[in-house]
Amino acid sequence: MKIIEIENGIKIENLEDFEPKHIFECGQCFRWNKQKDESYIGVYNSKVLKVYKKDNDVYFMNTNKDDFENIWAEYFDLDTDYKKLKSDLANMDEYLKKSVEFGHGLRILKQDIYEMMISFIISARNSIPNIKKTVERICEKYGQKIEEFEGKTYYAFPKPKDLAVITEEELKECKTSFRTKYIINTSKKIIEESLKLEELKELNDINLEDKLRAFDGIGPKVSNCIMLFAFYRKNAFPVDVWVKRVMEEFYLDEDMSLNKMKDYGMKLFNPYAGFAQQYLFYYARELGIGKKK
Repeated sequence: MKIIEIENGIKIENLEDFEPKHIFECGQCFRWNKQKDESYIGVYNSKVLKVYKKDNDVYFMNTNKDDFENIWAEYFDLDTDYKKLKSDLANMDEYLKKSVEFGHGLRILKQDIYEMMISFIISARNSIPNIKKTVERICEKYGQKIEEFEGKTYYAFPKPKDLAVITEEELKECKTSFRTKYIINTSKKIIEESLKLEELKELNDINLEDKLRAFDGIGPKVSNCIMLFAFYRKNAFPVDVWVKRVMEEFYLDEDMSLNKMKDYGMKLFNPYAGFAQQYLFYYARELGIGKKK
């Protein structure tokens, strides 16, 4: 991987296994938006970044070498050998092979724990466009202003202390609906119990899931999303409507609860169930594959 400093950014020549569309539109993140020029602009760690691909080179703009090496390289999981990972998955079965080929440039982002907790609480019975709008409203109302970039003002994701002290009436203005109390209660629990979310990284998968599910509004699907996208637990297996459809279409001959389906997927695709889930999710949603109940 050759990192080249350019004006106001970084260029990586011939960066393989990296497609912005696959990464930012696979359901794992909600603060990246496609621009008219086909680039994507997003926010992480109180930083605003613009990403686009030209030929085989990937450009990361509005950053510098230090931030790229200390923040963005890990965020985009650039140290993982996706070529080998995709080969291992493709060899599992024909459906994964097709899914991997379709979403060949997908990567699992390593995201902020609290942001993922709140974002996926918001995701319950919700569409991705609506999740993104709600998250953005919350950031604009309660997050700290970061900067003006390309004609838009960007805000950081709020901290637990910011959302723990507001009323349900106030938060409902952000269109959080029935999820409002879950967001506030989760934030209050973190503050009142002086929880250090980073310390949860020391827990094994079983204990981590139990710990997450102790929060209001976090069930099996949401906990596994947080485990995969914030804790990088490679064998977590979130089951949403699209994963359910694709599993029923390709892998199951019987009705199965979502919780049993989660356990089944973890065993079937071990040790990379989380990656398999993302490739299958993106494949199914983009092509409309699966049984519709």
